[in-house]
Amino acid sequence: MTHIFSSNEVKLNIYREFIKRCTNSPGSVSNYSEFKRLEELIRNRIEDFTCLLDYDDPAYVQGIYDMLSSVTSFEEFSDNRANQGRNFIQIGGGQYHNALKTYIAFLKAALVFHDKAIALPQHRHTSNLPLQQIFYGAPGTGKSYAIEVATEGQDVIRTTFHPDSDYSTFVGAYKPTTKEIPMRDVTGKIIIENGKRVTENRIVYEFVSQAFLQAYVGAWEKFAANGDQPQPQYLVIEEINRGNCAQIFGDLFQLLDRNAAGFSEYPIKADADMKKQLNKLLAGLIIENAEAINALYKGKDVVSQVLDGDVLLLPSNLYIWATMNTSDQSLFPIDSAFKRRWDWRYVRIDDAHKGWKIEANGKRYDWWDFLERVNKLIGDTTSSEDKKLGYFFCKTTDGIITAETFVSKVVFYLWNDVFKDYEFEGDIFVDEDKASKLSFDKFYQTNFAGQTVVNEAKVVVFLTNLGMEFDKPEGISDENGENDDEADVTDDGYKESINRIEFPDGTAITTENLTQFDAFIEAMKKIGLEKVFTVADKLKYQRRNCPMLSLEKFEAIENDPGYSYVQVDNYYFVKGAKSYTYVRIIEDLSKMLDLNISVICKKPE
Repeated sequence: MTHIFSSNEVKLNIYREFIKRCTNSPGSVSNYSEFKRLEELIRNRIEDFTCLLDYDDPAYVQGIYDMLSSVTSFEEFSDNRANQGRNFIQIGGGQYHNALKTYIAFLKAALVFHDKAIALPQHRHTSNLPLQQIFYGAPGTGKSYAIEVATEGQDVIRTTFHPDSDYSTFVGAYKPTTKEIPMRDVTGKIIIENGKRVTENRIVYEFVSQAFLQAYVGAWEKFAANGDQPQPQYLVIEEINRGNCAQIFGDLFQLLDRNAAGFSEYPIKADADMKKQLNKLLAGLIIENAEAINALYKGKDVVSQVLDGDVLLLPSNLYIWATMNTSDQSLFPIDSAFKRRWDWRYVRIDDAHKGWKIEANGKRYDWWDFLERVNKLIGDTTSSEDKKLGYFFCKTTDGIITAETFVSKVVFYLWNDVFKDYEFEGDIFVDEDKASKLSFDKFYQTNFAGQTVVNEAKVVVFLTNLGMEFDKPEGISDENGENDDEADVTDDGYKESINRIEFPDGTAITTENLTQFDAFIEAMKKIGLEKVFTVADKLKYQRRNCPMLSLEKFEAIENDPGYSYVQVDNYYFVKGAKSYTYVRIIEDLSKMLDLNISVICKKPE
């Protein structure tokens, strides 16, 4: 056999690195690489044996292992009571047995990479990518995104497990499809008309490969293209625990056991249908280092069996990665035998520093601040990490989480999946009247058009209960949060703002503790929203050609960063105009409705 190492000294150094980086016992370098006592046992039984480092053929060393395993008693240990009557696996506390098995694994791996054996320890280390791993964590932590980043530019086949997934939807099965075939007459001859064959479409059944077989074939194709450094093939399984893994994987489960070289330790037999499909898909492939791969299986020609479709064997460039929401772990629990065949990577909840905001009723709230507060509440209530929310729990539009998205995604999840079994105890779930519960149905209301819409005011109640404070919307220029507007200049050139609004019954609304706009809204409530909107269409105040008081939202307002809508019950008010515009609206309403309201304004010094 041709030696693949330049010297025994080089070989020993590489072997020690192999133990450190490619085994489960990296601290056992001395025990596994110091062969002196082990070699003494071998020399006593093989006359021409020299030393283990002289042998590069794993099959020969395996023969030595088999010979030692047949010995029932070792006379060398007759003076050691602890070892008397023990077999090869037992003597020396298993040290000699483990050392020889590790060396055989090293030789097999060296054969796979042949003339690149010196780089062998770095093969697993440089990629630093587990062949099978599951990214797990709370919903929205970015598990799929982490895989997307790690596999960017690579060949990725993606599938999603669900309760109806099974072996056929994961691997492949016969399915009906249409195929154009020539028509024949009663004698069996092909019908020819105008010099052309007459054809028809018929339904036929063909084997259709699904995600696993697509990735499996793709990996072997890449291995055939460059066996020394094959391109990786990724099979990504989203939501792996939403399906019954035992049912879906079936006998493929056995392939997940990988040896030190990254190939399946135990090939499995393909059934007749799969064999036919694989034989067709793998036809013409040539694996140049087939001999090295076969050496991993005691010289059996497994490569030919793979290419013929007789057996399935995962190559070392096939990576199977998956995601799992811990909040869904009760759907189909994964058994411990299945878990052991995967590496597990926890994806924690972190601030992605994207500056996302929740927008509700004209106010904006910091998304990460919300997550920190609500996740603490979830942890305190459920004593569990599983139900917490990650940064990417819901989608945004230009960094804004709308009230509709917030309610349909976040509030729905919290009320129906997290807190429903805990009776919504505490001030967090109290409505603004401080007496009734903030039940989920209150987050929706019916507008005048009979449509069900989000009640944004209740979103504000919930966020306020959490102790959150709103940010100023973008485009705000002065202390009152209003946009400049030429129409809001008085005749004498002053821009006025509300100081106090007085009603005939003695009620006074001041801006001492309210913003200009909030004082305006309180005045609208005092007048009565239904009464205001009986004459709202007669008011001429507009922004972006849209009414400032309306029963619906207008796109021009929503697309302008200087303005926003505030919803009160079923009514919408435009926020963003200067204060005097709201002064004029109140005064006009007072005249139209004969309310005798006085608005006392203040002028800047």
